[in-house]
Amino acid sequence: MGAGIAQVSAQTNHKVTLVDLSEKVLTSSEKRIRTSVSRVAKKLFKDDNKASEAFIEDTMGRLSLVSDGGEALASADLVVEAITENLPLKQRLFREWDEVCPEKTILASNTSTLRISDIMKNVKRQDRVGGLHFFNPVPVMKLLEVIRTDSTSDQTFNAMSAWGRAIGKHTVACKDTIGFIVNRLLGPYIQEALAMVERGDATFQDVDAAMKLGAGYPMGPFELLDYTGLDLHKFINENPDHPFRQESKLINSMVEQGKLGVKSGEGFYKYK
Repeated sequence: MGAGIAQVSAQTNHKVTLVDLSEKVLTSSEKRIRTSVSRVAKKLFKDDNKASEAFIEDTMGRLSLVSDGGEALASADLVVEAITENLPLKQRLFREWDEVCPEKTILASNTSTLRISDIMKNVKRQDRVGGLHFFNPVPVMKLLEVIRTDSTSDQTFNAMSAWGRAIGKHTVACKDTIGFIVNRLLGPYIQEALAMVERGDATFQDVDAAMKLGAGYPMGPFELLDYTGLDLHKFINENPDHPFRQESKLINSMVEQGKLGVKSGEGFYKYK
């Protein structure tokens, strides 16, 4: 998610710093971003190789990848956090960033399951926090949910929304509620799909085919689980405050086997 957010920002003329503690992850991210930007350039400029190459290099030139974000934080206009759904870790990081970032900086989380107000509870600049929930894969998915807490100022909310539009996303507004809009509605859908398979009502392959061909969905619920990560779904099931918490023996078993979906190479389906 972080790499995708960095890419769409850089290719829309924003200077971006992508931070990760792992050099291996940074190297992999840079390669992935360049490959994805190259695909975008090919669509934009078709047979104009010179313009295509210039677009790629300009985009990559606006992107820095570092393992220490101190320098970038000291001047950032916007910080978008996209780490794993670990509430204590998110809280600690935002508390630290709040002390380092200048007064102008907006602090935002890409969380899909946690309340922004819970994540930001230790942040002093309560008027300059919010949520920016992207969808995977970020360069392809057009939607961006812009979340405001009870303390988010109109200026901050408008700035986040304007930035979302500037990077080519269709923005929708939502209050700070678990799951926001999309995941709040997807929760019961995913849970019932899992329950059907666990009861033996249908195979996961047939459930996916039915929802794609019968409901017109671009992917079925089990393909979606693979893309978002089975470990994320397990986390949701273990969150006592989540409205759609429902233990799934199938999900638990697959996570224990290391079958996390696309990111591990295998979930309900296998990936190269």
